[in-house]
Amino acid sequence: MRPDLIDSPEYGSETDALLKVLADLPVPDVDPYQALLLDREDLPDAALAGERDPRVSLEDLTIELPGRTLQARVYRYSTQPRPIVLWLHGGGFVGGHLRDIEYATSGIAANGNVTVVSLNYRLAPENPCPAGLHDAYETLQWIRTHLTELNGDGRIVAGGQSAGAALAAGACLIARDEGTPLPDRQILCYPTLDLHPDADWHEWYFATDDIPATAVPLQADSLAGLPPTLMLAAGRDSLRDDALAYASRLRQDGVPTRLVEYADTMHAFLNFPAALSAGRHAVELIGAELRTAFSARRA
Repeated sequence: MRPDLIDSPEYGSETDALLKVLADLPVPDVDPYQALLLDREDLPDAALAGERDPRVSLEDLTIELPGRTLQARVYRYSTQPRPIVLWLHGGGFVGGHLRDIEYATSGIAANGNVTVVSLNYRLAPENPCPAGLHDAYETLQWIRTHLTELNGDGRIVAGGQSAGAALAAGACLIARDEGTPLPDRQILCYPTLDLHPDADWHEWYFATDDIPATAVPLQADSLAGLPPTLMLAAGRDSLRDDALAYASRLRQDGVPTRLVEYADTMHAFLNFPAALSAGRHAVELIGAELRTAFSARRA
């Protein structure tokens, strides 16, 4: 499946400059787990992560699920009932926070004329697979039973970035297999969809060998029946092949799929929109995709 290629002369130079900045950051002289805890406490740098879109209002939300309480933030662009987008941050299943991606979540709400629910799901190693996956799936069901509270119009989207995109994809597979209502669409940005044993997070997240296919969606027997999909890939991303392979399989199994690749751009580019114009473009593209899809169905 050939992607829609988006390229611009500045993508490569911006990526080179950002990679240099990230490489020059000091590395704490502590064990890996302590380093992870310190990383979780870091606040995003607005010079890289950008600012929240001023056109949206926000509300912090507590989501009560069986045996645990999750924190979320709601971004609203309209006071009218709108589709609800559940958005899941990246971070290798072990890190990340909703505060890291507010440019994207608020921008998707504003540009897409939707309401975004950005979720802090449980992280490994404290909560290994399938904890985060269950959080994603059960939050989708929670949203469906709280549409009045959220001012939703009944249409729901699952989406996310990197590890969060994997959880969104897996939650859609669980919904299909369990016979519960599927989201109307899924948006997967540079997802990790297969086993990657060389990745730093692999052993912390996959703590046992009993790994369900819903946690590694590329290993699912069939992708038929999944919702229409927007897939974003990055040309300089080691996970590019996951995105391309999954998009191809979705199309082969009859799922309407659009694959967009940002050339000469790095993984996690949506986290750095102030430094990477590809990140800004992608937020506008996702918003335009949602606005077009939902305006075609209901004014």
